[in-house]
Amino acid sequence: MNAYLAEFIGTALMILLGNGVVANVVLKGTKGNNSGWIVITTAWALAVFVGVVVAGPHSGAHLNPIVTLGLAIGKGFDWAKVPFYIIAQISGAMFGALLVWITYKDHFDATDDRSLKAAPFATAPAIRNKISNLFSEIIGTFVLIFVIFYFTDATLGTKEVTPIGLGSMGAIPVAFLVWVIGLALGGTTGYAINPARDLGPRIIHSLIPMKGKGDSDWSYAWVPIVGPIIGSTLAALAFLALNIK
Repeated sequence: MNAYLAEFIGTALMILLGNGVVANVVLKGTKGNNSGWIVITTAWALAVFVGVVVAGPHSGAHLNPIVTLGLAIGKGFDWAKVPFYIIAQISGAMFGALLVWITYKDHFDATDDRSLKAAPFATAPAIRNKISNLFSEIIGTFVLIFVIFYFTDATLGTKEVTPIGLGSMGAIPVAFLVWVIGLALGGTTGYAINPARDLGPRIIHSLIPMKGKGDSDWSYAWVPIVGPIIGSTLAALAFLALNIK
């Protein structure tokens, strides 16, 4: 295991479970059909937890290009590693999306609505207004990155502070953060807040031989890429401004 492989595997697991719950909720004839937004947001939070548990000890579990970007701007993460992290994340997202299609293939084939067939792969706005959709992604991503900057390690003591290793439980804070973003801010665009999560699966959707799939909505694809980049950059700059010494 190395950092790049960890990013690939962690992202693939996150997408398999996160996009998998979307397939379970929206596709025809599944056991979870029509179980709703609470199910999707909860499973997505748990999917992030799983990915972070696996990748965390090896790569820091970015699992998201804008986390990598934000940490490079605001926390001094090595810029030389950034492109390789992003390649691993997008590749992992593609592999995870492919596994979702294989798992739910019969249900994809049984579903007639093309938008529902696309939903487990890529985000789409509830109301298509690209400017407001862009702002939704900027705001959601800003919250994600800004709060991540303020995560702290658990400690014991007051005078002599001793860090405590929480092991896998250290992944809980980011899972809760993604959960509340989905519940509170995700209703407009489906809260991509992660270019790899949207772009990688969208590429897979465009490539696989899915019955009656329709197009991959490339005219919208820039929104869940540009919005998170702007949101992450603003969050990193805000953090730096607030911590000038």
